[in-house]
Amino acid sequence: MSDIESRVEALEVRVAYQDQVIEDLNQTVIAQWKLIDSLRRQFNELLDRVQEVEDNAGGTSTPEPPPPHY
Repeated sequence: MSDIESRVEALEVRVAYQDQVIEDLNQTVIAQWKLIDSLRRQFNELLDRVQEVEDNAGGTSTPEPPPPHY
């Protein structure tokens, strides 16, 4: 095998490994985006619940005064 052939073969091996690494990273990014999307939906649901509780709590919209020891 000539020097050029061995160099080409080495490059082909590197490209094959790089393709696999890129695919693995892509799958990781996809999984993370799915998790982020799920967490974002949960956060928005909790935010809606908190807003609903605040709306149903009645009372005034002004903050409570600090306790006397302040």
